[in-house]
Amino acid sequence: MVSMNISLQYCNITVHDVEEALVFYRDALGLEVRNDVASGEFRWVTLGSPDQPDLEIVLSEPHAGRSREDGDTMQALLTKGVLPMLVFRTDDLDAAFEKVRASGAEVMQEPIDQPWGPRDCAFRDPSGNMVRINQAPKA
Repeated sequence: MVSMNISLQYCNITVHDVEEALVFYRDALGLEVRNDVASGEFRWVTLGSPDQPDLEIVLSEPHAGRSREDGDTMQALLTKGVLPMLVFRTDDLDAAFEKVRASGAEVMQEPIDQPWGPRDCAFRDPSGNMVRINQAPKA
């Protein structure tokens, strides 16, 4: 059997407003902007963590790069808050929680110890996406 390495390169997050989302992802979570690409009326902003140089998150609006019908469907799902959640990891959950809460983000869950292991909290980004932050249990 041939061995291979595989890793996640990037994931997309659909947001109502890229500028508004940047305040959450860049300023509150501390991600750095790596690329900002405009195409017509839309733009794609790539962010990443200095701790994970090969992993990136791409912010874009529902209609960016999609047909009108598909964009409308994405817009409806985004508005309902049912798009897949994003989970970040930190080594200091309490500090991360306080920083994000201070940004005005909607708190969905304050930090708690989960029965399956991690200590975590949850927020909604300005577009309604659920963002969880967890910290590995103390050994």
